[in-house]
Amino acid sequence: MVKICCIGAGYVGGPTMAVIALKCPSIEVAVVDISVSRIAAWNSDQLPIYEPGLEGVVKQCRGTNLFFSTDVEKHVSEANIVFVSVNTPTKTQGLGAGKAADLTYWESAARVIADVSKSDKIVVEKSTVPVKTAEAIEKILTHNSKGIKFQILSNPEFLAEGTAIQDLFNPDRVLIGGRETPEGQKAIKALKDVYAHWVPEDRILTTNLWSAELSKLAANAFLAQRISSVNAMSALCEATGANVTQVAYAVGTDSRIGPKFLNASVGFGGSCFQKDILNLVYICECNGLPEVAEYWKQVIKINDYQKSRFVNRVVASMFNTVSRKKIAILGFAFKKDTGDTRETPAIDVCKGLLGDKARLSIYDPQVTEDQIQRDLTMNKFDWDHPPHLQPMSPSTVKQVAVVWDAYEATKDAHGLCILTEWDEFKNLDYKRIYDSMQKPAFVFDGRNVVDADKLREMGFIVYSIGKPLDPWLKDMPAVA
Repeated sequence: MVKICCIGAGYVGGPTMAVIALKCPSIEVAVVDISVSRIAAWNSDQLPIYEPGLEGVVKQCRGTNLFFSTDVEKHVSEANIVFVSVNTPTKTQGLGAGKAADLTYWESAARVIADVSKSDKIVVEKSTVPVKTAEAIEKILTHNSKGIKFQILSNPEFLAEGTAIQDLFNPDRVLIGGRETPEGQKAIKALKDVYAHWVPEDRILTTNLWSAELSKLAANAFLAQRISSVNAMSALCEATGANVTQVAYAVGTDSRIGPKFLNASVGFGGSCFQKDILNLVYICECNGLPEVAEYWKQVIKINDYQKSRFVNRVVASMFNTVSRKKIAILGFAFKKDTGDTRETPAIDVCKGLLGDKARLSIYDPQVTEDQIQRDLTMNKFDWDHPPHLQPMSPSTVKQVAVVWDAYEATKDAHGLCILTEWDEFKNLDYKRIYDSMQKPAFVFDGRNVVDADKLREMGFIVYSIGKPLDPWLKDMPAVA
């Protein structure tokens, strides 16, 4: 029986292994992690992450051929294929601080594999890693191998949170990179055979190791670039009276460009885009390509600009001060259908408003109060370390209230900001909200989810990203 072990029970490891277990009933799959609380959650009725469809898959397989365990050594030593899906945070100090990936957890995983292995193994990079990580891992494994042979493969994930299970069931492509040697090709075939249980062969792409590693960074950089491009256009649309939705539609109908990832917003978030671009920037700089590095840096600069532009618009519209004013924040997750708040634009928007002494009332259907308070008190990049290594929240932010109802959040508020495109925000009773708010009542739609004209008829002053400005807003220009 083929045995698979995955080190790391996070957003990638948990769902990926659950789907492999479902689609390959003849394979035993173990997900291991040193976090006792995280493994306990995977074994409970309250999974540690929210993802549509995930709970059903886990419950179908758990205890049959899918196991969650803290006994890392046992499951690694028994496995034929070991996936490594640990955190690769951005370094906060030392060489490459602020850009390079910190491979501390990867190196620890490699040393565990070397220490406990009693048979040959295929080791699969599943985390997003910098190019040439496989070479470093290979060196650790071969120098500690005690005669055991290891083959390293790169198998980057291309999941979108909120649709991860569907993406795993029906992927655009599965990418496997390996050594161009007989042993390397044999290892590629072994992993290909796992995916072939449900993925058509023409969607399983094979490359050399470095191409697979770089393809992941390139894919995320290209996607983020599209978002920054349309967000740059949204600023120009507001200045000229154009409508970014119409511009994006016109551009997206060009078959060479296509319509995806052209929605203007308050900015991109999530665990990958910024981190992977910073990583790409660092690799370019290390390889003597400063112009290429500078090009990719601009994608992040526009993203930061979009968030600060939004905050400036809120403050400028409300007589240039939000001090002691209640502002409702609808949505804190970085996108709908996930509880993930990593690098969510809401953090920077909230911090910007708190910096002007606003009082915030936050509602998100999937994010806990503890998580929101942690996010607002954590330093940049701290989020990407395992939970037990993250700094504990020293105190809560007193100007922040977290509530479990949009109507409670907006009651007596001077303005409301929509920062996540949750479907329920389209269908709220905005007349009821308007009646309960201070006047003038403002709506700042960071995701273009509401019908601005209808809200204006009710009496709201509405700002929608990239849309023609409300006359009020033209009289209160935001200086970025």
